[in-house]
Amino acid sequence: MSNREPSRSAEQIYRPTSDEAQLSWRAVITGCLLGAVVASMNIYFGLKTGWSIGGSLIAAILGFSVWKALASVGFRPLSVLETNIAQTSGSAAGSMTSAAGMLSAIPALGLLGLEFSYLQLAGWALAVGFLGVFYAIPLRNQMVVVEKLRFPTGTATAETIVSMNSSGGAGDALKQARFLLIWALIAAAFTQVKYFYPIIEHPMFANLIAGPERVALINAGDAAASIGATGLFVIAGMWGFSLLISPLMLGAGILIGPRIGISLLLGAILSWAILGPWSKSQGWAEGSIMSYADGPRGWLLWPGVAIMIADAFANLALSWRTILNTFRPGASVMTDGDEMEPASMLVPNSWWIIGLGIASVITMTVAHSVFGIPWWMTLIAVAMSSVLAMIATRSTGETDINPIGGMGKVTQLAFGAIAPGQAEINVLAAGITSAGASQSGDMMQDLKTGRLLGASPRKQVIAQLAGVCVGIPICAGVYKLFDSQYEIGIDESFPAPAANAWKAMAELLSGGFDQLPPQALPAIIGGACFGIVLPMLRRFVKPLAPFIPSSLAMGIAFIVPAYYSVAMFAGSMILVAWKRLSPASAAALAIAVASGLIAGEGLTGVLSAIESLIGLPEGQGVSAAIQWVFGGGSSGT
Repeated sequence: MSNREPSRSAEQIYRPTSDEAQLSWRAVITGCLLGAVVASMNIYFGLKTGWSIGGSLIAAILGFSVWKALASVGFRPLSVLETNIAQTSGSAAGSMTSAAGMLSAIPALGLLGLEFSYLQLAGWALAVGFLGVFYAIPLRNQMVVVEKLRFPTGTATAETIVSMNSSGGAGDALKQARFLLIWALIAAAFTQVKYFYPIIEHPMFANLIAGPERVALINAGDAAASIGATGLFVIAGMWGFSLLISPLMLGAGILIGPRIGISLLLGAILSWAILGPWSKSQGWAEGSIMSYADGPRGWLLWPGVAIMIADAFANLALSWRTILNTFRPGASVMTDGDEMEPASMLVPNSWWIIGLGIASVITMTVAHSVFGIPWWMTLIAVAMSSVLAMIATRSTGETDINPIGGMGKVTQLAFGAIAPGQAEINVLAAGITSAGASQSGDMMQDLKTGRLLGASPRKQVIAQLAGVCVGIPICAGVYKLFDSQYEIGIDESFPAPAANAWKAMAELLSGGFDQLPPQALPAIIGGACFGIVLPMLRRFVKPLAPFIPSSLAMGIAFIVPAYYSVAMFAGSMILVAWKRLSPASAAALAIAVASGLIAGEGLTGVLSAIESLIGLPEGQGVSAAIQWVFGGGSSGT
């Protein structure tokens, strides 16, 4: 025990040795490579669902497992602190999809008619990607060291890393990694086969009958009661209640759990089974069901967005103590000897001051040169971002929820007054705010992990910056790939619910209520009330809290096709059944299996986009693909 240093903090769960490896090239490269994978699959996942998944646990488990497996051929396993560096750079790269606005601001601007080159996207990601990192550095002392906020994901990651290095822990980690890879391969194989045979993913109920009978039913729009069970299936399929076989959606359902899964199903029933048909029958949305211009899909967008926005503001209001604590005077200098950290471990003030200054200048330059935003407006957005990032980071520390959307909506409201009638500026300003909130929350989770492990925050910041640098070209490139092959936010395959919410908010603030479809305003009011009441009931009626659905999830269900919600609900029920049949197995492997399903379809979805880009025949079977390959790229169609 002579080679071990005394604990620097009473809350540390691990005491590193004095010579333990930490910021190594292999740890940083491992984390960055895994983070690039997470960033790629997050583009696919987020444009479908509006969510993204963190890369910390994936990078920690896979990074440790890879080097542990290589130990059999003479390589040294990652140390605890090296694993921490790997997860830090991995989470930084993986979170760039959200930080750079590739799931919200950028596709929202695309829906508003703007087009971007790869260099413009990369420039924007470069501009905003570092803001949150430098916001987080001065907040660490107060939130992590002084107040000891829990930051649940960061704490769980630290505990996982320590567990993997304990007796028997390495075997558990290897088992988790093995299950993740197995299910990723299964999902990848399914997704690749789907490219050639799309019917296996989406066997629509409406396809159960064919010919004149089906056409007559659809054209007539007869009530289900008058056409029997077969007609009921047809109508259900028309409104999206059809079977979607998607590894990604099942994996997402396992991750979100039963409460959110049930909330999505309830939202789908309320919107696509009740309000949507009602709007069409009343003549408020006479177009085709999936038309944004004049159909039920466009009409349902407004109450769905209202629910999401009201939920965001209601939760902000209910977090007033968190907001007050963010700005109350607090100790900035440590005096407790047990809490002291050597100066060599800490991040010099000059780093974040200079870094924030450079990041702000780059942001103003890119915003003006690429998007034409006046520099003073960008400066206001950056200033708002710094304040709102503090609130978002504290919320992350206390609840594990980073209210990125809520922070963006606050900025949209402010810029509705600062730049009235300018929807593009409204969205971009909100994008700057969400970038700061996203990266600062992610960085603080990592710094919490490092604090519990006795790691150097200075070395973690270096790893974080390396991860951001890798994430920038990856997220820009993958987004551009999808944007070139699909109509993001319009195509049913990529509904981009977060982007549609941002676009709707900007248009409403710019154009007023006159642009709304018939009777959409009462629906907005009803949705807003719904989004306010549910969080309040959950907060103040404690006995009912576990049974109160998530208004945010219900709002998302209004925007995405119903079969997405149904599929994620099915995934959440798989988790329920798994926990009942084998609680220990579910606790140990559920996250690994879910991550594997998401990663397998997400990464193969990127491959499918590349295949489509080069002209490989889609939906025409394997024989057409073989003919294309050996025919020099000609499908013969």
